[in-house]
Amino acid sequence: MLTEAGGASNILTLTLAATLHMGLVLAGLLFYVMSTHASGQRRQPSAALAWVLTIALLPYLGLPLYVLLGTRKFRRPAHKTPLKHRANVSNAPNAPNPAEVTLQSCAIATLDGMGLPPPVDDLDIRFHANGQAAWDELVCVINSAQFTLDIGTFLLADDDAAKRLIALMQQRASSGVSVRLMLDAFGSWSTSRAAVHALRAAGVQVQWYRPLWHNPLKGQINLRNHRKLAIADGERLWSGGRNLAAEYFSGKPGKAPWVDLSFSIGGALAAQAQELFTSQWPGQPPALAPSQPARPRTPTPPPPPSPSPKRQLCAPAAPGQTAKHRAQLIPSGPDQSEDTFYGLLLTALYRAEQRVRAITPYFVPDDALLTALSLAARRGVKVELVVPQRSNHRLADIARARALRDLAAAGGCVLLAPTMVHAKVVLVDDSLAFCGSVNLDSRSLFLNLELMVAFYSAADIAAITHWADTSLGPLRAFEPVQPTLLRDTGEGLVRWLGFQI
Repeated sequence: MLTEAGGASNILTLTLAATLHMGLVLAGLLFYVMSTHASGQRRQPSAALAWVLTIALLPYLGLPLYVLLGTRKFRRPAHKTPLKHRANVSNAPNAPNPAEVTLQSCAIATLDGMGLPPPVDDLDIRFHANGQAAWDELVCVINSAQFTLDIGTFLLADDDAAKRLIALMQQRASSGVSVRLMLDAFGSWSTSRAAVHALRAAGVQVQWYRPLWHNPLKGQINLRNHRKLAIADGERLWSGGRNLAAEYFSGKPGKAPWVDLSFSIGGALAAQAQELFTSQWPGQPPALAPSQPARPRTPTPPPPPSPSPKRQLCAPAAPGQTAKHRAQLIPSGPDQSEDTFYGLLLTALYRAEQRVRAITPYFVPDDALLTALSLAARRGVKVELVVPQRSNHRLADIARARALRDLAAAGGCVLLAPTMVHAKVVLVDDSLAFCGSVNLDSRSLFLNLELMVAFYSAADIAAITHWADTSLGPLRAFEPVQPTLLRDTGEGLVRWLGFQI
């Protein structure tokens, strides 16, 4: 009798435990659905499936993770309303002939449809051939600031290069320039706190973007600020793929610098970048409309007369780059209601006719991006992807393997660089060039705050092409190897947990 009673008690306990477990799973899935709907979150199918499986299979881990990391946008998608104008609509009064629609016009129309400001003409643009040139331009932009200096970065290291930049910021602040520095709290976790205190003591305003311990229940600690920029007086912009650390400029002792691409722009795009920077600064009013010029603060003591908006960049332009150029700023991330660069990239890939050349340190695309690249290769477009043979993130190298094999199987040319390549560049048909901070992985495309620039002028596209031809070193063709079941499973798990969530 005692045995039978004990057995019944165990069965009842197991049944109750199973019921509670299933109730938690159902409650977690219901919470996921309701919170996604209420916040207007729109995830890619693979990311949505990753969250559902995590909550269903590992509810005691998945549900807390979703509460901490589940937010993808903190700006709700705008309600769709008919556009007041669209240059390529067939019934528009001045609509071009369909034969005149170009890759550039499609790209511009795509960004217009997502609410971004139009391209800007009359720009001074310089690309930095190497780390030393990038350093010289950055120092020049910092030293040229007379009113305001805004610097944002994902990573500010604790090395000699960072110390020199910190000293420069202190000098500008002591001369009366309003200096603001925004550091990502995760990326710059190793930044010297003593250096931050010294900056603040010198008058530099320092803000940490989304500290990990601040309001974790908002679910936004997974949304990092990956933008890299320095803006002087709202007139000169330094940006690209480089963080503020020695490996991006001169290299660490005994090691060559990473291969990267950055650029300087003088003109209205710098003012747009300043407005974007200000919109993320805590306690600041919303950014000004693109048509309103930013008003720099007056430093103390009074500076020399304000420079002319037409003032050239710090150094004279190289031969062939003296003409004015056209470009468009593309902010992407959770502060944008649409996935701006991702949408633009898909548009360009499906419109490509001759060649697509992509350079990225990490390649972990979602299914739609990989399909667009594969279909371009299958229809005869020369698709070339350059990644480092081994990047600085081992998990990214594991997660990319399946996508590299699929692209190679579709006819794409995958090339491996012998050194660490950190540049983020896409060239399409000699008609479009994109450069900035976006890696071709799901985290960069959908979760991080990023900044890209679309270049439309032939001289700029040629300059980026020349950089790609001369800066990457000897490239080796990727040779796909059929993975074992264990390795294929491991790659899928890393991709699922590390790049979808």
